[in-house]
Amino acid sequence: MRQIHTAATPPGACDSIVKMGTPRRATVRGRAIAARRKVRELSMVVRALASTAHPVLAQIIPMRFCNLSCGYCNEYDKVSEPVPLEEMYMRIDHLGRLGTAMIGISGGEPLTHPELDDIIRRMRKTGAIAGMITNGYLLNVERILRLNKAGLDHMQISIDNVVPDEVSKKSLKVLDKKLQMLAEHAEFHVNINSVVGGGFKNPNDALTIGRRALELGFESTIGIIHDGDGQLKPLKDDEAKVYFEMTNRRKTNYSRFDQFQKAIVEGQPNDWRCRAGSRYLYICENGLVHYCSQQRGYPGVPIAEYTTEDVKREFLTAKSCAPNCTIGCVHRISHIDHWRGAQTSSVSPGASGADGLVQIHTGD
Repeated sequence: MRQIHTAATPPGACDSIVKMGTPRRATVRGRAIAARRKVRELSMVVRALASTAHPVLAQIIPMRFCNLSCGYCNEYDKVSEPVPLEEMYMRIDHLGRLGTAMIGISGGEPLTHPELDDIIRRMRKTGAIAGMITNGYLLNVERILRLNKAGLDHMQISIDNVVPDEVSKKSLKVLDKKLQMLAEHAEFHVNINSVVGGGFKNPNDALTIGRRALELGFESTIGIIHDGDGQLKPLKDDEAKVYFEMTNRRKTNYSRFDQFQKAIVEGQPNDWRCRAGSRYLYICENGLVHYCSQQRGYPGVPIAEYTTEDVKREFLTAKSCAPNCTIGCVHRISHIDHWRGAQTSSVSPGASGADGLVQIHTGD
């Protein structure tokens, strides 16, 4: 059959899912898995509304090493070894005892951890919804099937441009065949996140990436690149135009929680209650709890020692970095409680005289 190339479909891409056979998500088994996942997600929301005393999302790092070296990223190195499996089990089990609703694996690149499947199974054993963020480079059919079997619920792949450049190799040209594999074989939910800002040459690449994601039956979201401290970096006019075109298109599961980005586009602060350290936890490769990936060092408490009282305290603690924060996952999780829980104390991560962001040594 003749291959058709469009602006949204790079050469070598398949222009139709039909050509790839029936996607696993469209089978009876696939639809049943999706239905059970939706029930679990609804239960998570009900539980989050009923009580503020547990984390809704914890991002945990099993591997700081990454196979790529994106110019804007400060969350990887080239020297770290995988966190031992038994240590990951202890950290995940404690998140379970805290009642964590969702556990997401990040990095570095999670797919470089040799025992990732066991980590995912342990996450599911706690009752949590299991997700991961990956650059997608190491995906193949066998790997996708293993992730299905392990019980992965959600995967996000970040794609930065159509053609790789000196800033990022996470390009549609390189990853499109991986996306086709996911479209045919994945039983888990897939979201493709594109970005604007940060010096990418062609903002319109985000539109091409978004169209391709929708063609393949995935969710499509767009994020705004932050500065090195996770703080506000206003968009240029052409970048803002692309952002609004993306957000005005087909709605996603996440769009209702993305209102904060409108202020960021305009270079304006947001008035919100950050629940980092409470509803959202970031656990680094050393097993320490941080507010987020850009405020490493605060509060810096070992996850094994983190208690429900810590969760309750941080729920009511305002963070001085919040107004200009662009960390989407923290904004979205915090939105659940935007209508309640006035914050009665405050903390200033990175304030003058305090230690700054805990730096990651790349070994370069």
